[in-house]
Amino acid sequence: MEKQLSISFENTAIAFESKTDKALKKADFLFSSIGKPWLVKLGATVTPLALKLGLPVKGLIRNTIFSQFCGGENLQEAAQAATQLGKFHVGVVLDYGVEAMEGEENYDHAVPEFIRAIEYAAGNHNIPFIAIKVTGFARFSLLEKIHGGETLTQEEGAEYGRVRNRILSIATAAAKHKIGLLIDAEESWIQQPVDDLADELMAQFNKQQVIVYNTFQMYRHDRLDYLKKSFEKAQQQGYLLGAKLVRGAYMEKERKRAEEMGYPSPIQPNKEATDRDYDAAVKFCMERVDKLAVFVGTHNEQSSMLAASLLHQQELPHNHSHVSFSQLLGMSDNITFNLAHAGYHVSKYLPYGPVKDVMPYLLRRAQENTSISGQVGRELGLIRRERKRRGI
Repeated sequence: MEKQLSISFENTAIAFESKTDKALKKADFLFSSIGKPWLVKLGATVTPLALKLGLPVKGLIRNTIFSQFCGGENLQEAAQAATQLGKFHVGVVLDYGVEAMEGEENYDHAVPEFIRAIEYAAGNHNIPFIAIKVTGFARFSLLEKIHGGETLTQEEGAEYGRVRNRILSIATAAAKHKIGLLIDAEESWIQQPVDDLADELMAQFNKQQVIVYNTFQMYRHDRLDYLKKSFEKAQQQGYLLGAKLVRGAYMEKERKRAEEMGYPSPIQPNKEATDRDYDAAVKFCMERVDKLAVFVGTHNEQSSMLAASLLHQQELPHNHSHVSFSQLLGMSDNITFNLAHAGYHVSKYLPYGPVKDVMPYLLRRAQENTSISGQVGRELGLIRRERKRRGI
């Protein structure tokens, strides 16, 4: 008789075992604030301006939204956060969260920062991954031109060569130290060069084990098919596919651009279609874990339970080396810590960097929580249930 999977995302004692009473009260206050859309909208407008004007708001930001969603201002602080999570068998995806830093000098400067993160991770068993965005090393308009199939000038060709070399040097370090490299997805109109780079790196580094992962955003209606084609390509060319599955992060922007420019939207018609394709992608990958590695990046309890159950049903070890789960730091601790407690490989996305530089990331997190139907209510409900259990 098949052994039933014993795991619940309702267990708040396990979900918040890493949080002190003080930290739990702070999280309650923060999610209560994020639950007010007008306050998030005001913060998104005022905060960047206040930082630009040099107003003394950094301490306030650091002690509230930054401490909830970020691992620290530098690698040393992020390492402390990783050590703390490691006590509860939760791994870490190191993510140097600096965005919108443009210019060749900034792109070059970012490379050693990521290599440092890889070298640090190599000595810490609970840091299995680092994440990169190609737009952290390349001019957006250059990627847009490549995606559109336009011919590059000689200068642009040389510029793209430098982009490729930056990412290649990071991938080489990741392969040397056996650290997983997650290549984040971008907007649909620059995604093709990102996919091409990911395929090239997977073909080079994923022969024996999976080092490089491409990201598949399932809120796009073409990505389930693309995932299947990517797997076929990997099989034909003799390498292992690394597939990071997410729902996606640019929905409003994508729909708006498609409408303004008069082309069919690449986005699913509704959330049900996204959920259906996401779960189909999970199923597709879980049935082929001997030939690919899957990184299940989701805050959706049903999708997380589906992946955990499929692994369990196949009588494969919960800590299978080709299956990882992940949630963002500061969110969905009920999924993360309960999966870890049940012996699954699970990690937190741990962004780090100077407060002013990670503001675009932080504001997205606040806006995302506000816009995901029921997300704030779910977080608050669990936090308050745990506070009641503790009597605080």
